[in-house]
Amino acid sequence: MSTDYDAILLVSFGGPERPDDVIPFLENVLRGKNVPHTRLLEVAEHYQHFGGYSPINDQNRALIAALRRELAERGPKLPIYWGNRNWYPLLPDTLRQMRDDGVRRALALFTSAYSSYSGCRQYRENIAAARDAVGEGAPEIDKLRVFFNHPGFLEPMAEGIEKELSRIPHEKRETTCLLFSAHSIPNAMAEKCCYETQLREASRLVAEMAGFENWQLVYQSRSGPPSQPWLEPDVGDAIREIADKGTFTDVIVCPIGFISDHMEVLYDLDMEARDICQELGFGFHRSPTVGMHPKFIRMIRDLIVERIESPDQRVALGKLGPSHDVCPVDCCLSGRPAATQSAS
Repeated sequence: MSTDYDAILLVSFGGPERPDDVIPFLENVLRGKNVPHTRLLEVAEHYQHFGGYSPINDQNRALIAALRRELAERGPKLPIYWGNRNWYPLLPDTLRQMRDDGVRRALALFTSAYSSYSGCRQYRENIAAARDAVGEGAPEIDKLRVFFNHPGFLEPMAEGIEKELSRIPHEKRETTCLLFSAHSIPNAMAEKCCYETQLREASRLVAEMAGFENWQLVYQSRSGPPSQPWLEPDVGDAIREIADKGTFTDVIVCPIGFISDHMEVLYDLDMEARDICQELGFGFHRSPTVGMHPKFIRMIRDLIVERIESPDQRVALGKLGPSHDVCPVDCCLSGRPAATQSAS
């Protein structure tokens, strides 16, 4: 298979792997943001519940191992590198290694299925800054399109919901509702991207696949000051409201905004949301993220081949169609003055 690309780059958020990493990691995350120090300490406590360890790095290692097996079996046989925004391995170090290994041009997979400042544009800015830090010979990086409506992402989500529903007693399945949860972002940021629209479309498609009519999109993990409006409702508030109505007995929470069971899923859903349900006497069930689902791994490989071969037909479900390969200059702005376009 002929290609102009000679490597794959996984670009992710990063996370601490021991207690001493937590505060420096969070300082990296929050640098330049208007977030009170008390919030940093509050989030640090979340990590300490898990021994100062975030599973996201190990999940990325497992994702890379699965993708390597897929590419070794089906091609293209390209090396895979990994660089994070906020913790080791950091993007500048990874791009420096890629340059030293002779990589000239790579395709990047961002560990976010959606278009937003934090999930796409900021990663492109991170790549641009890393290339500047590396200097002459830094590899060119092109990103794969977002995959919120690709069947390789949606079908594993639906399968997970169906499996979770099967664990609920038959007499309670008719009184079980479905909540799709994603990371909240400021309204000013949401107005400048397709994040909310894409989330609603993905949720609609998965609900249809899983046969659910009673579903709602909710949000979690907001970190801004109370005076700043963010996307709502919060997952905890939604659970309380559903319980108050008395129509439902159980809820399945599907973390559709995430691709792996990292800290925000484990703490905000498996601990906080579950505690709320237990307090209310409401049944809590949480379906898995796509993780290393074989369909998801095959999807990544298919997106790589799609970009290399530029086929006329690109796979996407629903009403919105496949997303663009090269981001427009004015997409996914932060809500602040537009930053310079950084990477395709």
